[in-house]
Amino acid sequence: MANQRLNQDPEQIARDKIDRMLIDAGWAVQSKNEFDRFAGLGVALREYQTPNGTADYVLWVDGDPVGIIEAKREEEGVRLSTVEEQSGEYASQGIKHYEGQAMRFIYESTGVLTRFRDMGDPRPRSREVFSFHRPDTMKRQLQVGNSLRANMQLLPPLHPEGLRHCQFEAITNLEQSLKEDKPRALIQMATGAGKTFTAITAIYRLLKFAKARRVLFLVDTRNLGEQAEQEFARFMPTDDNRTFTELYSMQRLRSSAIPQGTQVVISTIQRLYSMLTGKEIAEEADEATPAETGTKQTVVYNPRVPVEFFDAIVIDECHRSIYNDWRQVLDYFDAYQVGLTATPDNRTYAYFNENVVSDYTYEQAVIDGVNVDYEEYLIRTAITTGGAAIEAGEKVYKREKLTRKQRWEQLDEDENYSGRDLDKKVVNKSQIRHVLRTFRHALPTLFPDRQSQVPKTLIFAKSDSHAEDIIELVREEFGEGNEFCKKVTYRSQEDPKTVLSAFRNEYYPRIAVTVDMIATGTDIKPLECLLFMRDVRSRTYFEQMKGRGTRTLSFDDLRKVSDKATTAKTHFVIVDAVGVLESHKTDSRQLNVQKGLSLKQVLEQVMVGKTGDELYSTAVSRLSRLDKQMTSEDHKGFIEVTGGVSLQELMNRLKDATDPDTIAQKAEEDYRAQGGQGTVPPAMEDQARRELEKQVGRIVTGSTVDYLVKVKQLIEQTIDTVNLDKVLYVGHRQDEGARSKRLTQDFRAYIEQNRDEITALKVLYSMPRRRQSLRADLVEELFNRLKADRPDLMPTRVYDAWARLENTRNTSRPFNDLTALVSLVRHIVGLDASLTPYGDLVRKKFKEWIFKQNAGATQFTPEQVEWLQMLRDHIATSFHVEMEDLDLHPFNDNGGLNRFYSLFGEQYTAILAELNEELVA
Repeated sequence: MANQRLNQDPEQIARDKIDRMLIDAGWAVQSKNEFDRFAGLGVALREYQTPNGTADYVLWVDGDPVGIIEAKREEEGVRLSTVEEQSGEYASQGIKHYEGQAMRFIYESTGVLTRFRDMGDPRPRSREVFSFHRPDTMKRQLQVGNSLRANMQLLPPLHPEGLRHCQFEAITNLEQSLKEDKPRALIQMATGAGKTFTAITAIYRLLKFAKARRVLFLVDTRNLGEQAEQEFARFMPTDDNRTFTELYSMQRLRSSAIPQGTQVVISTIQRLYSMLTGKEIAEEADEATPAETGTKQTVVYNPRVPVEFFDAIVIDECHRSIYNDWRQVLDYFDAYQVGLTATPDNRTYAYFNENVVSDYTYEQAVIDGVNVDYEEYLIRTAITTGGAAIEAGEKVYKREKLTRKQRWEQLDEDENYSGRDLDKKVVNKSQIRHVLRTFRHALPTLFPDRQSQVPKTLIFAKSDSHAEDIIELVREEFGEGNEFCKKVTYRSQEDPKTVLSAFRNEYYPRIAVTVDMIATGTDIKPLECLLFMRDVRSRTYFEQMKGRGTRTLSFDDLRKVSDKATTAKTHFVIVDAVGVLESHKTDSRQLNVQKGLSLKQVLEQVMVGKTGDELYSTAVSRLSRLDKQMTSEDHKGFIEVTGGVSLQELMNRLKDATDPDTIAQKAEEDYRAQGGQGTVPPAMEDQARRELEKQVGRIVTGSTVDYLVKVKQLIEQTIDTVNLDKVLYVGHRQDEGARSKRLTQDFRAYIEQNRDEITALKVLYSMPRRRQSLRADLVEELFNRLKADRPDLMPTRVYDAWARLENTRNTSRPFNDLTALVSLVRHIVGLDASLTPYGDLVRKKFKEWIFKQNAGATQFTPEQVEWLQMLRDHIATSFHVEMEDLDLHPFNDNGGLNRFYSLFGEQYTAILAELNEELVA
């Protein structure tokens, strides 16, 4: 079968794919000798003559020719734009019996890549689509007349009544973007500034004035979907006295079915994915974020949900839900996309084509009175900072995470733990108690008007188990009952929505403890204090967590829940008990599926049929760790759950499903059993692999996953009752100048202490001739050592602190941590009198070097200069250029080492050596 396919005409392969796509989209595909234009609502006729030549396909709707498809081989995908004129000519004059009746819908397709334009648009522009549109969609478009893009031009001016200035500006700019037919737009608006209200206003105008048929409001958790549903229900436009839901049909998806006539759909991306794949998911699946769950299979065309199902998609909290595998869900639809976020990162800007229609920052929101400002307050304890040790022979409690059952055990060996191990491997209640006690004592200083009343406080915990410990000790330290402090997580025994509503609207609880549920997106206006008892390494996520406290609240409304308040809400306080304000942050959380997913998430992917060597080997690795920790009773329980399969056998089957020898052996056995002779066809190996994967799937069921997750949760924690904690520092965070000075002093001390030990430092401290040997791997070694020893001294952070102290006027910043590190060390060593970004230094030295060359006998050609600039840029980020680098990007795109040699001849090695020396010294 595979060999037959290889021998087929590539163009015929493309047409076979196109035929299948058309049939899936509801078209009857016919040849000329069998043509019946009324065989169905939509007929796709192959190879039909137009006045301008033979069209590969002519599309007929209700007996009339309405569209053209120009088919090309798959390898010609990069050239589809070059055949747009040809397909346009076919469409412009219709076909023989319909002269003068132009065809409106034009496609170019390889069966893999498809581009489309609607000649009814004001400025017809081709765009990539997942598949062909359905005949009934084209019929409706022809009956309506105007396309959506034409209707966008009819949007009337927006009146500012009832809108904040930032909302008015965002909607106005968004509508201008839509009129210009820009496919994606980003609304960046500070938390609390009314992003959802802005989006609903824009959606209302799209439905009313642009005649949009259906809009999707996409969220990434059920909690956010419920909030959006409530906001749509409350929304009343200024030009009508009816609510949104009285004017338009709205549905929050709880299943994979959408009622007919629904004009606004609210859904998580997980449920939308289930709708496309036809696989029902439980409502609880909407509770976890997409980053925590991962997708299970590739999206394919679904006739129940065609690509034109939505006209526009509004993506709430778009910094979290649209990357990696999840992106395929959005790529499926032929719709405008509008992103909403307070905290975009580089991926967000890139995804929305850097089309930012609103840039309303938190700082501006504070100035405008939309948000309140915040103060920072630190609590540092000895064990939080440096950990502790429990000596061998001590008796300690061991506690099961899930059941919290405890037992005594005498340690056989010393147990050392760091601050990062707290509440994971080790629980030290003294550490938690000292943080909470210090926080309680600080409240009169932080909120002097409250007369001992605790302001509404949200505590961020590391895990559900950690949250339980915090709640117990909060109630104890504050001398209060159960109603005073509650847990708000998805695993809470109490209904989290009920607790959240009470936290927002009633006197009790005063303190709520959460892990992730209300870390983002949830509106709690009376909140005045955020206590971080967990660190966060994602800058975006941290900003979202901070955003929980930014909402303004009037004096009367604040008094409803905090009756001792004497003013309106003026600010909130961030209490940092773990170093979250000073830890190194990355622009986005890394979403490495194999390394970042929990055991549950890995097994769930296997359970629903996702395969692959990396996934299966990851599953084996995780299960082998668990296997060593399971008791004999745990193993017996596993065998009962799986119906006789041991954990060892499951791991073997996972391994077999990716082992080429096992797959080949099974394929041969199956082939011979079927009477096959000679070489085993490749298709048999595919079949054997799929059968082995099915065997895995029969074992990894929901009950299997549930059992293993529960077993893992029973892994014991050590309860440290030996070490008592003490407070090292408490008070407002130091001002920028003092903090910057401390950072730079600590960094300089670290570098000088290690100057004779770390190779990169030896090189930078050495004579100029040796500095040309500085390479990226040496700098990476230094960086990794620094990160392990002093994670608080990340180079870009220290660089910014040093630049503030020196009041440097450099407008550029280092390219990354490695170049920042070299810039800092060069400054400390004395190579650079002032702190200078390494890239700027290299460019300056390059300019001096090339000027000196051109002033002499050497005159470089434009192409030689271009090559020299590429070498300069390589040195600016990699510190050294090697001969073999010239066969890598970007040099290989320009001819590689051979081209470099032909340009510079015998001087090519001298040129490299000279650049390495001159630009680095």
